[in-house]
Amino acid sequence: KKKKTRSTFIQYDLRHAEQFSLCDAMQYIRAFEVGRSPTSSKYEMHIKLRTLKNGPVIRNRLRLPHPVKTDLRICVICPPDSKAAEEARKAGATLVGEDEVFDLVKAGTIEFERCICHTDSVQKMNKAGLGRILGPRGLMPNAKTGTVVKDVGLTVRNLVGGSEYREKQGVIRMPVGQLGFTPEDMQRNIRAFMETLKKDIAQISERVSKEIHEVVLSSTNSPGFTLNGDFRSANSVPVKDLSNPL
Repeated sequence: KKKKTRSTFIQYDLRHAEQFSLCDAMQYIRAFEVGRSPTSSKYEMHIKLRTLKNGPVIRNRLRLPHPVKTDLRICVICPPDSKAAEEARKAGATLVGEDEVFDLVKAGTIEFERCICHTDSVQKMNKAGLGRILGPRGLMPNAKTGTVVKDVGLTVRNLVGGSEYREKQGVIRMPVGQLGFTPEDMQRNIRAFMETLKKDIAQISERVSKEIHEVVLSSTNSPGFTLNGDFRSANSVPVKDLSNPL
């Protein structure tokens, strides 16, 4: 008999899984990161969803109360001597222009992590044929992803220190903190992320059912710890102990 293919991802019963408060998870994670720089390793959230395999995916960007990465290099495609170019540079863009950007990209010099385009430069960008180079890297500006805009200054300011997340194989992963963050910093970031994610789920739930199944916290060099939603447990170490450098 032909095996029936699953339409959903396999989920395990969390009643049989050990779950941790935020402070306890941070304590164990920090033990795996001893000796490493508090800014070199990151805390990362893994949100496992109950969802269809072939349904629409969640994708969004938000600025956390305590930004995880503030050294993001942003390229802005817009007329080089325009007001938009001036605003982009003031907002923190590292590369601004049209022909100069096109030449660098075609030469393989792509020294930026985000690329946005002013609406006035879309036609020129498309004629330059950057899609085959930037597309596979996920850098090609697109109106659907909010990277083709009129107000480039505002967009750059939102991107600097912002974090992106996207559902893949029923899991959403996003950095939510640096090892040097305090438990209170982490709590505020996690709360902001979860509130935004729940809004995303509510918007998409009209078309397909999505529910949060498990929330896992890990770091660059640690395993994952399933969170139970509590800030600390009765046996947690004092919060100030988790606020000290490793």
